[in-house]
Amino acid sequence: MTINHGALFLDFYTRNLVCDRHFAQYPAPSDRGIPVQFIHTFQLHDFLDTIVSLLAAFVLGTLIGAERQYRQRSAGLRTNVLVCVGAAAFVDLANRINGAEGSVRVIAYVVSGIGFLGAGAIMKEGMNVRGLNTAATLWASAAVGACAGADMVAESAILTLFVLAGNTLLRPLVNAIDRIPLNERTSEATYEISVTTDSKRAAEARDVMNERLEAASYPIRETKIVFHSNDNVEVSAVLVPLAVEPDDLDSVVADLSKMPGVSHATWQVSALE
Repeated sequence: MTINHGALFLDFYTRNLVCDRHFAQYPAPSDRGIPVQFIHTFQLHDFLDTIVSLLAAFVLGTLIGAERQYRQRSAGLRTNVLVCVGAAAFVDLANRINGAEGSVRVIAYVVSGIGFLGAGAIMKEGMNVRGLNTAATLWASAAVGACAGADMVAESAILTLFVLAGNTLLRPLVNAIDRIPLNERTSEATYEISVTTDSKRAAEARDVMNERLEAASYPIRETKIVFHSNDNVEVSAVLVPLAVEPDDLDSVVADLSKMPGVSHATWQVSALE
């Protein structure tokens, strides 16, 4: 049997060449080690800049959160601090990797992302909405953190002062405005007329209520019937938000209270949602 030494040598050389190319794509352990990579990428100046940004975000977020915690809000000290520091960290990271352009992109995502977090703090109870100020404070905390992460520490400090002023200094003004009596003739609000009757006359009370309100030119947004028991059924009509004449509603309520089986009739006003 004749052995082709040239063919064997060529096959051996080809196999070794393929193996060398396969293993060449994997660097040696010393080349890809974490300590070595850290030494190559670590810059003391950038590291100190990150510390200043995160520290500023932590301190300013603490100031905002302390006021919220003192007032026993759902988003208190820790939540505001984490939002502020997190926004600063994302913006600083983008700035380190891709400069100002990367920071602008991340800031846009922070603004929209905090909106989802703030939505979780908003609760609707009947015709009342709670948590709007808490959600707005979280949004402002993210803005403070974004400024700190973009190395705008002075601007973030000024923004913190404005946020604290909005949550504290404006509170007496809000209370003073809330104490001003609502003028039904000039202010648009939500008006609800309610009648308490029994289950047998609930439908009749609803029809009469609709007729009286339509005759007085007050459009109805919705009508509700709530059965508490056979002798206690609440029929209510919510008007389309508008300004009303109190005498007109008093007249409608007086007519409804004269109906057989009606034990109570009244109307109330509440601020727009």
